[in-house]
Amino acid sequence: MKLKQVDKISGIRSEDFLKNYLKPGFPVIISDFISAESPAWKKWSYDYFKEIAGDIKIDVYGKEEESMDRAASAPVGQMTFAEYLDLITKEPTELRLFLFNLLKIRPELKNDVIYNDVTGGKVLQWLPFMFFGGEGSSTRNHFDIDMSHVFISQFQGLKRIWLFPNDQSDLMYKLPYNFHSIANPKYSNVEEYPGIKYLDGYEAVIHPGETLYMPAGWWHYIQYETEGYSISVRALANSISEKLKGARNLFITRHFDNTMRKIFKGHWFNYKINTAKRRANNAIKRKAR
Repeated sequence: MKLKQVDKISGIRSEDFLKNYLKPGFPVIISDFISAESPAWKKWSYDYFKEIAGDIKIDVYGKEEESMDRAASAPVGQMTFAEYLDLITKEPTELRLFLFNLLKIRPELKNDVIYNDVTGGKVLQWLPFMFFGGEGSSTRNHFDIDMSHVFISQFQGLKRIWLFPNDQSDLMYKLPYNFHSIANPKYSNVEEYPGIKYLDGYEAVIHPGETLYMPAGWWHYIQYETEGYSISVRALANSISEKLKGARNLFITRHFDNTMRKIFKGHWFNYKINTAKRRANNAIKRKAR
């Protein structure tokens, strides 16, 4: 597997960002996507979050390898938001939050973030998502189901993100009718998953104040180097075909997969694993020619 470092930019004009990054779909770290004037930089802290939402009960998620047959893993427990923040501050933990969006629960927080929208208005600023994780936690290797462009901005801690273009899906053992891979690019045994050796991607380490632009359909494996949190906003895919693909994924593909899993149970998952391995072997043969 080869990983190149993602470039960093700042002060770019919208027309240059669209031409050089968004339209061709090329990842980059933007140093000034979140304005330094944003009130969040002075206002936000774990103590502040505990004050405004600490008593809310939340689901916590662990390793996703145990739920590979599902589009999304199941929670492994519950605690209050304050208890979770205390935990990740105290010690490393694989526990992270998924589908807990503090910005939806406390929408006034959206006013604390000022964006320097390098897309010229394409970013959906009204639809932010917030992510928290402990040191050592990670997401499964996946691409976003809706096929949108993603801008993920770090506010505390460090994230290491590996990125791969969608045309390498077979080499990562993508499960049919799902949007994640059964192979982990960091930990999987290359003897069992030899396709990993042929991956050619990018690595980005984002610090507080930095934003990683992830093009639509790109695979990303997110690792929390320290505890921390980030905000992501999206921009719609460039082409009609990508938008249609995202709609199909949301409204047809995932429901079809859930139905087949309920009907055929483990047999359906075994079929998908065998298909993923067969496709990977074919991709390896093409690489070897």
